[in-house]
Amino acid sequence: MALPAWDDTSSKYGTKIRVALWLVSVVGEGNLFTKAQLRDAFPGVEQVDRRMRDLRPHGWQILTNKEDASLSPNELRFLKVGEEVWDPKKATSSGDTLSNKQRMAVFAGDDFMCVFCGISGGETYPESAHETAQLAVTRRPVELAGGETVIQYVTECRRCKAGSPVNMMDSLPGMIDAIAALGPDEREVLASWISKGRRQPDSVDRLWSEYRRLPAGARKNIAEHLKFTP
Repeated sequence: MALPAWDDTSSKYGTKIRVALWLVSVVGEGNLFTKAQLRDAFPGVEQVDRRMRDLRPHGWQILTNKEDASLSPNELRFLKVGEEVWDPKKATSSGDTLSNKQRMAVFAGDDFMCVFCGISGGETYPESAHETAQLAVTRRPVELAGGETVIQYVTECRRCKAGSPVNMMDSLPGMIDAIAALGPDEREVLASWISKGRRQPDSVDRLWSEYRRLPAGARKNIAEHLKFTP
C-alpha cells in the first residue's frame, strides 16, 4: 500500500501524522536531520517539534544529542519507524493520559530510578560524564507469571527508552562469560531481575535516589554525618 503524501495539506491528516510520513518518505530510517529541516518542511506550523515528539509513545525512535552523544544540539537521528499512525487500524492512542499526580506515583513506586539500568534522574552515566539521565514514565508490556502480557507504566530513562538493538552475536558470549564469573548471591540477584523484567533496587540504591533529590544543604549535612559514622 502506497504511503499518503506527507506534503498534502488538503488531506485529513494532522501535523503529527504528516511529520511521520515526512520522516519515512524524506529522511529515512537511520538517517540524520536537523530541527531547521523539520521546520522548513512545515512552514507556519506551530510546535512542529512537539508534534514530532508525540510520535515517541507510538514506538517511533527519534534520538537527540542527549541519547546519542555523536549528534550536535541541532541534529536528530530517525532511528526506527513505530506504529503506522496514518492507518487507523494499526495506530493506537499514545496512552499519555496520566495526570501529574499519577505520573509522580509511578516515579515514587519505582524509587525515582530507571527500572532497566537503575540510574536516578539527573545522575550522570558512568561511561558518559557529560550526559545526565532524564526520567520519563512509559508504557511497557510485562509478562505475568501465568503467561499473560499486560501493559504497565514504568519509570525509564530516555537512553533506555531510545536504546538501539544489541548485536547478539557479539554480546551474548561475553554476557554468558560475565554471568559465569558472578558469585552465587550476585547470580541470584540477576536472576530475580530477569524474572521480574526490571532492576530491583536494594536499600542503598533507594537511599542514593532519596539523597539525590534532597536540597544542597541537606546533602551537605548527610555527607558530613557520614564522616563521623563508624
